[in-house]
Amino acid sequence: MAHYHPIPVVFYIEENSSNEPVKEWLLSLDKTCRRIIGKDIRTVQIGWPIGMPVVRSLGGGLWEVRSHIPNGIARIIFKLINGEIVLFHGFVKKTQKTPQDDLDLAKKRAKKYEAIERKSHGK
Repeated sequence: MAHYHPIPVVFYIEENSSNEPVKEWLLSLDKTCRRIIGKDIRTVQIGWPIGMPVVRSLGGGLWEVRSHIPNGIARIIFKLINGEIVLFHGFVKKTQKTPQDDLDLAKKRAKKYEAIERKSHGK
């Protein structure tokens, strides 16, 4: 019997506050949507590295979990940092291409997170 260790998931926390934007976004969705997205995140935790149709590279080390929910296609942008899946941004996609504003927000959060991580680890 194979033994696996799921990759830990971390929710990005806004600096100088206790806001967890991805967690807050998830809690704003109905139970059915949360269950679907949770299952897809769990698939990433257990099966990494995986690709389409669940995960797609956005470049620069960012990835998106792609979840088909009743009212559209949900996306959660994440990055693997120090052996953890760090969730930076979640949204329901309304266009074919990932909106630049959503991508820019995730990049900004990832940059802040990595700077804090470097500082806390003395690098």
